Amino acid sequence: MTQDDPLEDFDSRTITIGGVSKCVYVAGSGPAVIVMPEMPGISPQVARFSRWVRDAGFTVFVPSLFGRDGAVPTVDEGIAVFKKACVSAEFRALAADEPSPAVRWLRSLAASAHEECGGPGVGVIGMCFTGNFALSMTLEPSVIAPVLAQPSLPLDRLGETDSGPEELEAVRTRLDTEDLTVLAYRFHGDPFCRAQRFAAYSKALGERFVGKVLPDEAANAATSPFFEHVIAHPHSVVTAHLVDEAGSPTTIARDEILQFFRERLLEEARDQ
Repeated sequence: MTQDDPLEDFDSRTITIGGVSKCVYVAGSGPAVIVMPEMPGISPQVARFSRWVRDAGFTVFVPSLFGRDGAVPTVDEGIAVFKKACVSAEFRALAADEPSPAVRWLRSLAASAHEECGGPGVGVIGMCFTGNFALSMTLEPSVIAPVLAQPSLPLDRLGETDSGPEELEAVRTRLDTEDLTVLAYRFHGDPFCRAQRFAAYSKALGERFVGKVLPDEAANAATSPFFEHVIAHPHSVVTAHLVDEAGSPTTIARDEILQFFRERLLEEARDQ
């Protein structure tokens, strides 16, 4: 976790949708799960989580959305990626109540992955910058298992979401109609994903939103320079701040997410 990850056990694909091309790392077999990286990119910890998803029986798709793929984020490099993404029209980091344009591309990726991999649908997990993307992607019919890990947008309005009222209503309708739920995780003292944001999700989605809060002391203190000096608080539940030990709250959260994917994508496939 302290050296760059060459990602050699992933198939590196260039996928073009709507004239926009992105690199997507793919591995495994079984129903598709899309793992959207956190800021500042596909770190070794993001790759580790993606391998856990692969080993749980899924085809994992990891789109490269920003940063240097496989890199241990340094302070200067991480800040540069963060600043670039903040002003990017693709992500709308400072805009509330409207999904980022990147979501449209990701919805199409989910549809394509479902067609390729089969099964009852697709699982998705967004982290930090991409956290709310997993919720917005539920308007793609193939997405049936959405997970939000420390959703951090919009950065400047911590009590709001990255989805507008109409989108939230459409998501709630689909969750109710198809008996779906949304899992979400955050650390208690995370300044980027506070209690007000989870409260906004709960108000909009009701019991369909299952938000879980981990104690700050459960976070791994030994992490990369970017997370130590820039983030500087417990933040990344299943990646940078995960303690890979049996019984740790972060490992329990990881296992809950993997079980959520199994129940929605594997067990339902056997029942069909």
